Amino acid sequence: QVQLVESGGGLVQAGGSLRLSCAASGRTFSDYAMGWFRQAPGKEREFVATVSGLGRTTFYADSVKGRFTISRDNAKNTAYLQMNSLKPEDTAVYYCAASPRIYRMPSNYDYWGQGTQVTVSS
Repeated sequence: QVQLVESGGGLVQAGGSLRLSCAASGRTFSDYAMGWFRQAPGKEREFVATVSGLGRTTFYADSVKGRFTISRDNAKNTAYLQMNSLKPEDTAVYYCAASPRIYRMPSNYDYWGQGTQVTVSS
């Protein structure tokens, strides 16, 4: 099993930045692609970004391209999501997830953290 714990969420004004972290334990971290997803109340969980096990491949949702950056530090067993130029539409609970293969759909991920709230005010 893989355990994931997110941190770094909070309240920020539109145009501001936040950096989310996802600490992993339980398995060899580099064996897993890491993904970030988000979900607003009453809406579907949606893909944000993902990075392959060695960091060589990344994918981003069109809505965050140019604003968000996913990265990982395998020596620290941690993945990150740097969020810049935040918009009110980015408000959601953000989840970290892990999968043996890189995917863009949440249903393909095996392990999930508990989520961290990101709120962007107008």
